[in-house]
Amino acid sequence: MAEPSEAEPSFSESAEVDAGVYVDSSALAKLYVPEDESDRLESFLHRRRDLMISELAITEVLSAVARKRRDGELQSNQANRIRDALLTDAQSGAFKRLDLDPSVHREAERLLFATDAVSLRTLDALHIALAFSGAATHMVTFDCRMAEAAAQTGLRVVTV
Repeated sequence: MAEPSEAEPSFSESAEVDAGVYVDSSALAKLYVPEDESDRLESFLHRRRDLMISELAITEVLSAVARKRRDGELQSNQANRIRDALLTDAQSGAFKRLDLDPSVHREAERLLFATDAVSLRTLDALHIALAFSGAATHMVTFDCRMAEAAAQTGLRVVTV
């Protein structure tokens, strides 16, 4: 999962969105590992047909789940259930799935050189480029730095 910034996210859009919405790993994780914002996020995402996730986000979430298992925060059977639920949901068609290809990498590299006001991290640049590859206009993230970078690149960050 993308490393969250210390401060609370500052979102620029309300939860009323009619557009393609990219769900980054910090948000996707909250659907499978309950946290304070999980209920609000689930309410926003419920029955939407314009949601996008990436294979990168799936891998990041599963990496976080595996770390929680290794650290004793989750039992093995809990971690396996989370993995199975995430992969089942990803294959269900509930999300449009985006994948890394050379054009996404080139866009991420362009973003790394084009964004000076925010220290753009590699995975953030890849997530933003993935959102663009799916023609997303909005992003759901709980990572402050990602939210700021996404907004600077023209994506609207959703408040949930």
